[in-house]
Amino acid sequence: MRRTDPRLRQEGADQQLYRAMRREHGAVAPVLLDGDIPAWLVLGYAEVGYVTSHDDLFARDSRRWNQWSDIPDDWPLMPFVGYQPSVMFTEGAEHQRRAGVITDALEAVDQFELAHTCGEIAEGLIGMFAGSGRTELIAGYAHALPLRAAIHLCGVAADSTEADALVRDLRITLDTAPDEDQVAAYQRLAERVGRLIEDKRERPGPDVTSRMLAHPAGLTDEEVRADLIAILSAVQQQTSNWISNGLRLLLTDDRFALDVSGGRLSVGQALNEVLWLDTPLQNFTGRWAVRDTQLGGKRIREGDCLILGLAAANTDPLIWPEGHVGTENSAHLSFGNGEHRCPYPAPLLADVIARTAIETLLERLPDLELSVEPHELTWRTSIWSRGLLALPVRFTPAPR
Repeated sequence: MRRTDPRLRQEGADQQLYRAMRREHGAVAPVLLDGDIPAWLVLGYAEVGYVTSHDDLFARDSRRWNQWSDIPDDWPLMPFVGYQPSVMFTEGAEHQRRAGVITDALEAVDQFELAHTCGEIAEGLIGMFAGSGRTELIAGYAHALPLRAAIHLCGVAADSTEADALVRDLRITLDTAPDEDQVAAYQRLAERVGRLIEDKRERPGPDVTSRMLAHPAGLTDEEVRADLIAILSAVQQQTSNWISNGLRLLLTDDRFALDVSGGRLSVGQALNEVLWLDTPLQNFTGRWAVRDTQLGGKRIREGDCLILGLAAANTDPLIWPEGHVGTENSAHLSFGNGEHRCPYPAPLLADVIARTAIETLLERLPDLELSVEPHELTWRTSIWSRGLLALPVRFTPAPR
């Protein structure tokens, strides 16, 4: 049930598409978003690096977009590009102020304590299915654990009813089922985060929310709320897919089979390889041109939207000419680049969460294996994120 040739794997449809676009257009390709709205997809590693390191040419405030007159209010991509008063859309000194608050709040997190908390959350989640001998790992584990860890960091007990409600509403906000109301869920989420901020104003504690509120930068409650929601959303979407994609690799690749001593190759190696080959964030919207300029031989007009093709850039044949991705290095673009990359030390904390989730699961259920053939696994039909719809596994039933 394992693959035996990991690095020369069959190209997925997305990589075949990127290769065809490179042949026709080069490192920057014209694309149409929903409703035939024009934009540019930046495919090259060097070009993505250039865009993200030149805020004077390619900025984050989406209000610059020259297509707003053609965008309906119910446009499907509005949640990704509609301007919001969060750190995601700020620029210059304001971005430095907002990002600085997040950085300082996250730097104070004890990584050993976070690993311990994640281990406890993992044990609780595993206990819910350990005795059954089989389960589906995406919804009940890979998606649930990082969000509960993030909520704990923000000052909500991971095993509380409020945590359960936050988990539910954020899940609906980011991954709406046909019978669910995304708008109502987001409103409930904003209200719950607002109440958390009120509580921490009155009773501060050793948590990210309290540190953001007490920061000398003096963020308003609305600014803190917007940035907390951005943090929770990033953790839920990216770390959960990082865990699930890492588990898939470990369960389907011979390099990560048990060795003669009963151990496994590094979980960290698997997670790093995922960031190169199956990065959770495939494409990111975006940057908007501040003025007319050139990029990859294309004429970019003032106000044009650029989509950062992180998956394409990470597998750019110009940096991996032999087709062998050197997963021992960490120069991928999965956490962004430049001033607007994930605030330090968010990637380190995400690594703690993902690594602890996988290592705890493998320690508790050492004979874990897929209950379907690898080719039967299905990916979410999204050009924005890379994640499995389900990861069914079987194992020897263990005590709860």
